[in-house]
Amino acid sequence: MSENNDKIYKVGSRKSELALIQTKHVISRLQELFPTKKFEIYTMTTMGDRVLNVSLPKIGEKSLFTRDLEDALRNGGVDFVVHSLKDLPTALPEGMAIGAVLEREDARDALVLNEKFKGKTLDQLPKGSVIGTSSLRRTAQLRRLYPDLVVNDVRGNLNTRLAKLDAENSKYSGIILAQAGLVRMGWESRISQVLEPSNIMYAVGQGALAVECRSNDEDVLEMLNSLVCLETVCRIIAERSFLKTLGGGCSAPVAVHTELGSECLKIKGAVWSLDGATQIEDNRQCSIEPIKNKKMTTATSNNEDYEVARKRIRLDSGSSSSTPATISGLSKELIEKHGDLLKKCPFYNSHINGATGNNGDNGNSNEECPIKIPVGQDVMGKCPFFDADSEVKDDAVKEPSKCPFSSIHKQIEDSNGNIQGNKRKCPFNIQEYSADSVDDNDLPTLSTDCSNLFCGLYRHTCYPQALFESCEKLGTDLANDLVNKGALEVMAVAQNLIRKDIK
Repeated sequence: MSENNDKIYKVGSRKSELALIQTKHVISRLQELFPTKKFEIYTMTTMGDRVLNVSLPKIGEKSLFTRDLEDALRNGGVDFVVHSLKDLPTALPEGMAIGAVLEREDARDALVLNEKFKGKTLDQLPKGSVIGTSSLRRTAQLRRLYPDLVVNDVRGNLNTRLAKLDAENSKYSGIILAQAGLVRMGWESRISQVLEPSNIMYAVGQGALAVECRSNDEDVLEMLNSLVCLETVCRIIAERSFLKTLGGGCSAPVAVHTELGSECLKIKGAVWSLDGATQIEDNRQCSIEPIKNKKMTTATSNNEDYEVARKRIRLDSGSSSSTPATISGLSKELIEKHGDLLKKCPFYNSHINGATGNNGDNGNSNEECPIKIPVGQDVMGKCPFFDADSEVKDDAVKEPSKCPFSSIHKQIEDSNGNIQGNKRKCPFNIQEYSADSVDDNDLPTLSTDCSNLFCGLYRHTCYPQALFESCEKLGTDLANDLVNKGALEVMAVAQNLIRKDIK
């Protein structure tokens, strides 16, 4: 892949903490693979973020969390967008494509409880306990399996929902959330029960991150190909084709569970009535060729910086006699070996001063290197400047909302109180997106060709088309099985009830 060192890639993201963590994680992965590339994050608030006093199904709009981001992508305001895949409709706007799906986090749901019920499971909660969720899928399954519990709507981002649960006079005994989001925020300790798909099936695409771009942007597509997890792609295509065939974007309760073996892909899907009383489910499987995931492109594998960036190094504290002692978190040997790459780190001088014993007054020697980033602190545990494996202990995540680079964000005032600018530039260069900054005379040309898209997922040429077609057909066939059992009638009743605002 040819490097364009002058281009700055503009990355769109929602403003929520979790969305930014996920976006920074994607950028840090790309920064490892392409150290000379530059990225900026442009944040925006979507309709799903703005309208919080109405349950999601009753808003009556598709693409609640993606439309604003896709508008920016369409007009060239951003080059690609990072989504939670479950937010993306099965039919993307014309000219858009999912250029990469990263390796999937655990897709299961999780129960988070109010402190007074900590340690219990859904089976052990007192009769009448209130469980919060904004998902009809979860609501229907909970009502079917736990009729003694009361299910109430709860809206807001992850932080907001947890705050509602933890409030002193909270009506909620617990809330159901995607386990993946809690893990990415570093909040695994809040999980009281992981809900197995044999009981509570999960949403299509749950736990996976998707990167959306323009379907004819060859430069971005080639770059994103390095992030693709083929195993996850196969599962996602089957799940999305299942939902698309049923009427993707519908607000009725629909859920799936997929498993990928060495030569077999299995999918289970179901639909429910709103009260959970009616359930229609089935499962299918298909044989597929053994998957050998593409780990890197030929171009990136020939990039010398890439070979350095992907090297995994554990930063020891020097307690082991076989490990060189470290100062400021990095050994002198490590700095000497990877100094060129390390210079990209905003704390570079701190590393050098600490490891070499140089106490020159360049203003940086007293700063603490945050390279051991706890999971949940902006980049899901990975430093975008230096790839290092660090053991994360339970007590390491004390302030998951605190940016590990906060010290470089602070502004400096002179003796007269005037702002002199940031101490250093934020490594992610986050700024708010404004459509007014887009030049209407320079709008990108969009492609109308969707022949290489499978439920919105772009098939890179290194992957066999037959594999994608098999996965897509599997989901379609399962959906048709459910249709033959009356699934569309059940879904139509659910949608009519929603429109009539009948609970």
